[in-house]
Amino acid sequence: MLGLRTVGRVAAEIRRDVAAVHQRDPAARGVSSLEVLALWPGVHALLAHRVAHALRGAGVPVLPGALAAVSRAVTGVEIHPAAEIGRGLFIDHGSGVVVGETAAIGEDVTLYQGVTLGGTGFATGKRHPTVGDNVTIGSGANLLGPIEVGHGAKVGANSVVVTDVPPNSTVVGNPGHVVRVDGVRPEGPDADWVHLPDPVADALRGLAGRIDALERAVAELAEGRLDEARASTEQSRSAEVRPLSPRRGRNPAGG
Repeated sequence: MLGLRTVGRVAAEIRRDVAAVHQRDPAARGVSSLEVLALWPGVHALLAHRVAHALRGAGVPVLPGALAAVSRAVTGVEIHPAAEIGRGLFIDHGSGVVVGETAAIGEDVTLYQGVTLGGTGFATGKRHPTVGDNVTIGSGANLLGPIEVGHGAKVGANSVVVTDVPPNSTVVGNPGHVVRVDGVRPEGPDADWVHLPDPVADALRGLAGRIDALERAVAELAEGRLDEARASTEQSRSAEVRPLSPRRGRNPAGG
């Protein structure tokens, strides 16, 4: 049953959540903790979830689900009462965020609006993502299935991720591809979502370069310029083309 220790734990988690808003939301600079607690919908959603999760752990029927439903209607954030959420989660804006039943979120994670931590199958068991500590997930990103997102990773806006994400890496695209930013794998909530690399565009540019060189070689062969054609052919062979391997996630039925 609920006790003073559980109430104290929930209160400590909420204090950490409010502190996360001050640290990571520029709009909260100079705003009191009381005002953040009263006006930030992401904090409201977390407060409701902390209480609903504690009630579910205590075996209270109906009330945890009802509390989650009211929170979804008020904040636009849907978090299943069974989801495991660590301290210091910051949900920016909040609207459209969905966290599934078997999802697990570590400490100091940042979620922007429209993020989905969802499942891909109908089986019971673990079927939602596990997100490590200090992870940042951009707006509209979809993380699907029982995948693992490593410590310090970043997921670009509108990415669709169905495979594990290595620690301290950045994932972009649909399906998500692991990339680096300027050769460095940064960590922290200050991701530059505008200048993220695009591996698909890089692969297409490489392919276009090879096609251009081959077309020149064919034209030169047609005109009888054999030496120039050979040079163009060698140039096409040296052009870099990045392979894009198929992305296959874990069993969508969960486990």
